[in-house]
Amino acid sequence: MDGKLLILYVETAVYFILALVAFGIEVWAFFDCLRHKANAFEAVSKRTKTFWLALTGGALAVGALSVFGGGGGGLLGPLGLFGLAAVTAASVYLADVRPAVKDAGRGGSRNMGPYGPW
Repeated sequence: MDGKLLILYVETAVYFILALVAFGIEVWAFFDCLRHKANAFEAVSKRTKTFWLALTGGALAVGALSVFGGGGGGLLGPLGLFGLAAVTAASVYLADVRPAVKDAGRGGSRNMGPYGPW
């Protein structure tokens, strides 16, 4: 087996694994956004549910093209311009919006002090 061919196989496998991880993050962000109520987004001043559904849905579409369309290393690949933008949008939702919306959806605890429950 030629060394260049081996490197090509390893590179393709790494890109595919990165695409699968990014796609998993995008799927998680989209379906988590679907399950929260619309008024919870507005209650915590995190744009609207429609905005986040459009953003995470677009990220999901780009991720699906990256995994199932054989995006490789081009613009739609996991390390391409659109792939990075898609996983960044999904990550922003999961890191910033999801915790705030999740806490707002519970309605808060009535017996919470400044240092925790009492």
